[in-house]
Amino acid sequence: MLTKFSLKLWPDPQQQQAFIQALTEPQPYSPCIAWIKGRSEKASFQRVDALPWQLPFVDRLAVGERPGKHDLHHQGAYYCLDFSSVFAATPLTVIRKKPKVVLDLCAAPGGKSLLAWRFLQPHLLVSNEVIGKRVGMLISNLKRCQIAPVRVLSADPSVLAEAIPASADVVLVDAPCTGQSLLAKGESAPGCFHPASIQHNVKRQRRILANASRLVVPGGYLAYMTCAFSEAENEQVCRWFTRRFPNFEPQTVDALLAFQSHLTDLPCYRIWPQSGLGAGAFTMLFRNTQGTASMAQPLGAWLDENARWSSE
Repeated sequence: MLTKFSLKLWPDPQQQQAFIQALTEPQPYSPCIAWIKGRSEKASFQRVDALPWQLPFVDRLAVGERPGKHDLHHQGAYYCLDFSSVFAATPLTVIRKKPKVVLDLCAAPGGKSLLAWRFLQPHLLVSNEVIGKRVGMLISNLKRCQIAPVRVLSADPSVLAEAIPASADVVLVDAPCTGQSLLAKGESAPGCFHPASIQHNVKRQRRILANASRLVVPGGYLAYMTCAFSEAENEQVCRWFTRRFPNFEPQTVDALLAFQSHLTDLPCYRIWPQSGLGAGAFTMLFRNTQGTASMAQPLGAWLDENARWSSE
């Protein structure tokens, strides 16, 4: 099934083989850390040279470094993550104006929320995780890293779209997906290439995006990202979204032009597991051009009544 899947992605047999090998014979990637407050002199990690588009508060470390075991990690000085996550969040660098509200719709375990908070410095971060058993790890990471001000919710995106429409300047959708990139980390993802599994996720991704569109203020941004490789979950979902919601205009990310997806003319960006940078990621940024740019609607009492956790 993996061979058949690779044929859909590339006509070049060498690329197909490199992709298959990256998933069936996974190699270690450089660990990555995002500094929350600023770099500490107490860290003696061996660093890898930064890439031109790399977020300034992020360090790639040499293979074999174990930043998760360091006291600084336990103290919340930095957050450990895959470099693919940093890549996926890079379109946020297009956003020049400090947002009032950033809403992360699919937030656990918290990496994208932390990156968005660190780079954009919003007046308020709202991190939502619909799966109840994942909320605890999200809260734990936000607490450990002392992220504030932040509210944690656990609500379906459709509920949020009804309760607090046009409330966020930036909405992140790190969408649930087949998790195909887990194989590049040596982990399992049963059925991740099965057409039924892919289509199940596509339906879910479309629903989440449709609801997410209602949460973005005029002039605001919507970022879509996955850790899947299938065109159906990525480029095709974005093509559907642009047709269904033409007021959301695709945004070019100049820093990522070298990573333009070869599967579409839309400004979609990917890293593949055979690149050696990370397990894999897809990312695209939209801007809501409907109406005139405005401030987000006040969230008020609804947030206070429904928050699972608040930093204040």
